[in-house]
Amino acid sequence: MKELLRSTDPTVMAFASALLEGEDIDCFQMDVNMSVLEGGIGIFPRRMMVRDDDLDAALRVMRDNDVPLGR
Repeated sequence: MKELLRSTDPTVMAFASALLEGEDIDCFQMDVNMSVLEGGIGIFPRRMMVRDDDLDAALRVMRDNDVPLGR
């Protein structure tokens, strides 16, 4: 799997997930449970991962919709 984007904003992650789902691109959010350790203050970014083969298509979807990649 490859990292597609990184963000501390849960709305960006939800929007990106919805866009990818609409394009039939599987994705997985990593570091979601870090909020338990940080107390929910949002200092640790979450990462959106996609399959290696889907990375180019996923990047195109993110760029077309002005989703910040946070890299």
